[in-house]
Amino acid sequence: MAYPVGAVERAMKVQEVILRALSGQLTWLQAADILGRSPRSIRRLRLRYERYGYDGRLDRRRQTPSPTRAPLAEVERMLHLYRAHYDGFNGRHFLRKARHAHGIRFCYAFVKTALQGAGLVPKQRARGRHRRRREPRPCFGELLHLDGSRHQWLALAPEQWLTLITVVDDATKQVLYAQLTEGGESTASVLTALRSVFTSCGLPMALYTDRAHWAAHTPVAGGAADRTKLTQVGRALAQLGIEHILGYSPQARGRSERMNGTLQGRLVNELRLAGITTPAAANRYLRERFLPDFNAEFQRPPAEPIPAFVPLGAVDLEQILCHQDERTVARDNTVTLDGVVLQLAKQAGRRSCTGLRVLVRRHLDGRHSVWLGPRRLGLFDARGRAVTTAAA
Repeated sequence: MAYPVGAVERAMKVQEVILRALSGQLTWLQAADILGRSPRSIRRLRLRYERYGYDGRLDRRRQTPSPTRAPLAEVERMLHLYRAHYDGFNGRHFLRKARHAHGIRFCYAFVKTALQGAGLVPKQRARGRHRRRREPRPCFGELLHLDGSRHQWLALAPEQWLTLITVVDDATKQVLYAQLTEGGESTASVLTALRSVFTSCGLPMALYTDRAHWAAHTPVAGGAADRTKLTQVGRALAQLGIEHILGYSPQARGRSERMNGTLQGRLVNELRLAGITTPAAANRYLRERFLPDFNAEFQRPPAEPIPAFVPLGAVDLEQILCHQDERTVARDNTVTLDGVVLQLAKQAGRRSCTGLRVLVRRHLDGRHSVWLGPRRLGLFDARGRAVTTAAA
């Protein structure tokens, strides 16, 4: 019986071959052939493991097994469990699920070694060049990271690409917001994320993002951002007094990139395990099940106990976290924003609004409003139809 050269080369230790046999990747006859032993010798080896436990050491003087031995049946059950239900999970994520749902009691070091030896999870790659670590901000809310990750998040619907928008606190690693969206990383999805965080936590001191189209105007690809031309997100942050920090390299965004990698490694597998195939169901699972468990495992206390979030107070987020542009009222008392025509009603004390420079806002719920300084001249739905004050 012939075996691939790669399989023979990987089987350099007896334990690795035994683990592959226990996991079901090899039959015991194949294991005997790879190790160059007779089937009888392999049977004796397996009986020794069953008597003294996997990875158990035998003191030949006292003829007593080591107290650190692991029952072979439990090791075999763990490996079959991984192959049958948790394929693709990393070692730590698998152990957390297996302890909770299946009563596995092995330590992480043993599980990781066993899974790697069986060829079920890859061994860690070599570290890159030395880099100096930036210390996290000491206070909760002093710096938030916002990023979007486009990925095939639904393993059971691989043709569907979704974007996960996340907001993570730098001091605690807590994921404050996470939402899957089909519309990609857009101004509306980013403003929605900010509104959710600001409403629940307050205003942070600073926000760290990459230089996506919604974050900054970059005249030359790969060049510096033009800070004199603010995007809608940049304008909203400036109005709220929040410092906007832009990242200029993947290394500078290391914490965001690592968080995206961790989420891709865990959320995809959990959604597959839960049988989820739609974005709506995925977002429910994300809010109700995944984020509480994820934060419980990864969240850490801040260096300083006093949070840096500032309460909203009288700030009206609806008028700030929106798309807004200046327009000149036409002779027929209309203004247009992105093809939507807004007809202004006659204003008290004014014959006509023609020629006025007004501010037109498109809110996150799709409605439009027209403002002259602090005075609202009109409120409209997404199609441009006037909304009465009672309906508003």
